[in-house]
Amino acid sequence: MNYLLALEKEIVTFPGLGWKFTVDNVAIRIGGLNLYWYGILIAGAVALGLILGMKQCRKYGITPDLLTDYCLLALPMAFIGARLYYVICEWDSYYVKGKFGETFSSIINVRGGGLAIYGGVLGAGLAVFLMSKIRKIPIATIMDFAIVYIPLGQAIGRWGNFFNQEAFGTTTTLPWGMKSTTVARYLAENCPNLDSNMAVHPTFFYEFLCTLTIFFILLFVRSKSKRPWTVTSLYCILYGIARFFIEGLRTDSLYIAHTELRTSQVLSLVLVVLGLVLISLAHIYEWEKKPIPERFFKADEAMAREAQRRKEEKLRAYEEEEDVEDRVERLAKSTFTSEDEYEDEDESSSENAPKEDSEGDESDEDADDDASDKKD
Repeated sequence: MNYLLALEKEIVTFPGLGWKFTVDNVAIRIGGLNLYWYGILIAGAVALGLILGMKQCRKYGITPDLLTDYCLLALPMAFIGARLYYVICEWDSYYVKGKFGETFSSIINVRGGGLAIYGGVLGAGLAVFLMSKIRKIPIATIMDFAIVYIPLGQAIGRWGNFFNQEAFGTTTTLPWGMKSTTVARYLAENCPNLDSNMAVHPTFFYEFLCTLTIFFILLFVRSKSKRPWTVTSLYCILYGIARFFIEGLRTDSLYIAHTELRTSQVLSLVLVVLGLVLISLAHIYEWEKKPIPERFFKADEAMAREAQRRKEEKLRAYEEEEDVEDRVERLAKSTFTSEDEYEDEDESSSENAPKEDSEGDESDEDADDDASDKKD
């Protein structure tokens, strides 16, 4: 990403396909704060990778807590690496001679743009290396599991380039060529040898298709591989080849200082060679996969037991509270029932009392009648 400015809504067209889109690189405007699609897509890609990783890690002998520890170090280092890679390649644009404060401010001003995916991958890889060395964990085991989600994140993040109208290629007459005001202005200012009225290669879309395909390939290979470094090597080879050719089409490439060598193409070749060397050594020397040390699973099980114990305690406390409430409710009902019975008994006794008196009066009258009869 070369720049990040709040663009006016503009029309992006694909003349050969008859497509037309209205594009705004700002997703949400809150007062003077702009939330860009690029940042939202990157955050979404990271979140999706974490969710998928957490769901699948136990299947590959990695605990969620251990994966979380790696992510807490890898994510900030990936961001720092992406920024440093870009700044180093564009040092002349950031360095102000004799003004350290101004130079430093421009370097950390990421809202002005300037992140490079290769720097992010290198930063995350360094984080995995350091964490694995410190905690004595097989590096290949973590790398082969986690690197699957890198191309997925790249695929999602490339759509940020579409919203920013950047990372496009040279002019083309192919049907899927792309045109926009931003593209035409960039070509006129930076590529005088190209016709700014022509459509350009949507290289961000080419990389989206490539990285998404690589993601599914790595996902399959990870489930079948039996040698360490197989998945990591395959990512280096596949992405290195794809990026080498796509980078050759781009108009905004970073170059090695004072040369005509594109930095990303050189690094792509290095990755391809590295991948071929690793996968060859793994098969020649029959390297075996090493599991995560047992101590991490014991700690995970202990935490799971503790969480289960707390859950059971809360459940018991809740049940006891319910029992108390039930007893109080039953007691209240029984009290009300007793009072009703007493009232019923009082009513029945009051109803029966006159009858008994009348019966007594009748018996007295009968006795008087009998007495009078006897007198007669």
